[in-house]
Amino acid sequence: MSNNPLFDFIVNKENNTIRITREFDASLELVWQAWTTPELLDQWWGPQPWRAETKTMDFREGGFWLYAMVSPEGEKHWSRSDFVAIIKEKFFSSKGGFSDENGVLNPALPQNLWENTFVPADHKVRVDMLMTYDTLTDLEKEIEMGFIEGMTVDFQQLDELLSTLKK
Repeated sequence: MSNNPLFDFIVNKENNTIRITREFDASLELVWQAWTTPELLDQWWGPQPWRAETKTMDFREGGFWLYAMVSPEGEKHWSRSDFVAIIKEKFFSSKGGFSDENGVLNPALPQNLWENTFVPADHKVRVDMLMTYDTLTDLEKEIEMGFIEGMTVDFQQLDELLSTLKK
C-alpha cells in the first residue's frame, strides 16, 4: 500500500497477482483515451527520466502495442502487449511482457496478463488493475525491477497530463 490514499497496491504471492487501484480526477472519456491512445500513452507511460516510445499500436482485440522504454541516453528496452478483450470505456485486458524490437517476447523476463477496469464515480475515474503472473518468480522479479516505484511516477505523470487535457 502506498501513502497516497488514492493508490492501493496489493501483492498476493499465493495467486501471483498484483492489484492496483488508482483514482484519476478526469472524465471517463479522457482517462480511457490516455490509456488507449499511443500519442497520449507516450506522454505518461515510463517514469521520468525514461519515456515511452510507441513503435506500433493497434488497439483492438487481437491487436498489440509494441513500445520501448527509452533512457535519456537513448537506450531502449522493448515490451509488447497483445490485446485480449476490450469493452470501450469499461475494460481491456492484455497479455505480454519484455520483448525485442520486433515484438518477440523474452521468456527469461516477466510476463503477465493485465486487466484494467474503468469505474466512473463522482466526476473521477477509478482504474482497477489486476496483473497475473505465470510464476511467483516473475512477480518478484517485476517488483525488484522497480515496478511499484515506476507506476507511482507514471500515475503522477498521468495526473499532470489529464489536468492539461481537461482545459
